[in-house]
Amino acid sequence: MKLPSLLRRTPFRLTLLFLALFAAAASAILAWVYYASAEEARTKAERDVRGEMQVLTGIYDARGLDALNMAVIDRTLTGRYEYLLMDKDGDRITGSLSISPFETFEGERQWITFPFTDTLPDGTVVRPPVRGVQVRLAGGEMLFVGASLIDTEAYLARLTQALWAAMGIVLLLGLAGGILVSRNLERSMGRLGKVVTAVQEGDLKARVPVRNSGDELDELGAGLNTMLDRLEGSMASIRHAGDAIAHDLRSPLTRMRAKLEVALMDAEAGKIDGVDAVQLALDEADSLLKTFNTVLAIARLQAAAGRTPDPKVFDAADLAADMAELYEPASEDKGLEFSAEIERGLMIEGNQPFLAQALANIIDNAIKYTPTGGAVMLRARRRSSGEIEFSVTDTGPGVPEEDRERVIERFVRLDNSRTEAGSGLGLSLVGAVMEAHGGRIILDEGPGAYGGFGPGLRVALVLPAAE
Repeated sequence: MKLPSLLRRTPFRLTLLFLALFAAAASAILAWVYYASAEEARTKAERDVRGEMQVLTGIYDARGLDALNMAVIDRTLTGRYEYLLMDKDGDRITGSLSISPFETFEGERQWITFPFTDTLPDGTVVRPPVRGVQVRLAGGEMLFVGASLIDTEAYLARLTQALWAAMGIVLLLGLAGGILVSRNLERSMGRLGKVVTAVQEGDLKARVPVRNSGDELDELGAGLNTMLDRLEGSMASIRHAGDAIAHDLRSPLTRMRAKLEVALMDAEAGKIDGVDAVQLALDEADSLLKTFNTVLAIARLQAAAGRTPDPKVFDAADLAADMAELYEPASEDKGLEFSAEIERGLMIEGNQPFLAQALANIIDNAIKYTPTGGAVMLRARRRSSGEIEFSVTDTGPGVPEEDRERVIERFVRLDNSRTEAGSGLGLSLVGAVMEAHGGRIILDEGPGAYGGFGPGLRVALVLPAAE
């Protein structure tokens, strides 16, 4: 038969284990208390008996056997102790006992504990233990004095009953507490189970209610909610990436089809030959593949949800120097003045290929949109805040302030850039790289209008320094 779920919970089992351990410990404590109390009672009885025996032997030594006999008779009437006075042969002279509890008596002094049958005033017959000592007097007579332990036995009985009752109450309370804890835990775990089941069925918006109590279940619920938030974000990024790719490639594919259709018509009309038509198709395919790869890179970075893919620590100055060496010839070929100001020791943590692509995009844009005779400057420095900054400043037409946020969006191209080749994804990729690295992109006006150039544009990539 399968047990109810409440009884199969780990807290309930732990409660039972704790109660078993407590019962064992309580039993051991009870046994020790009983033993210690009994030992203390025995010790006290022996001390009292020694005192009484000392008084009686003092009477015997001072006044003889008859005085001792009278003293024993008087003390027997009080009923506090049990007495037996015997002659040299062991025959009873007087006392509350009829015979000695010792079958054989050897030596001058001997202790014994024995059951003694007595009748209480209400007629109840009891057999309390008596602890006593028998001594041989100077004249050969023998005297036994014993103390009843009936009060001690009654005390120990009451103590035992109280301890067992207390242990029973604790066990019942512990069992009730275990059931209560198990029920609360089952209710809390049931909420977690419902959320897990809902997620398994496809509901990624299900969340665990958090009570803000700060206990382990709240921590588990908060962790599960965080995991589900990231999972939902990742799934949304994947769906967004698919939708974005389908949407973003629609225009390039349409444009490619239109150009191929025009090329086909020109080839049929004899304006171009087949080789030129195929070359045009290849050029358009290469452009489409480049756009597709850029969209995939942006989607991958956005799916990272603020986490840098494959991060490594490196010197940003080396990256800036490589970019300057790579783009300086292209800048000079266009008739632009290219300069670089690079500080050393700019350690950052990130994905170097992605950062290199982002820096290459803004340098390429600066060279592309700056007229011949202008200037482009690359800087790498540490800001006063401790952050690392790449910046590219040109003397081109710049970007109006109202368009600086919009120009980072995908496939956005301003009117003054329509004559240049491009897909409008360069700054979108830069923005995605900065977001994945915990940085930011800043667009400002360049050096201003001067000599027919300007006002220019300054694009800064700001990244946190490596710890």
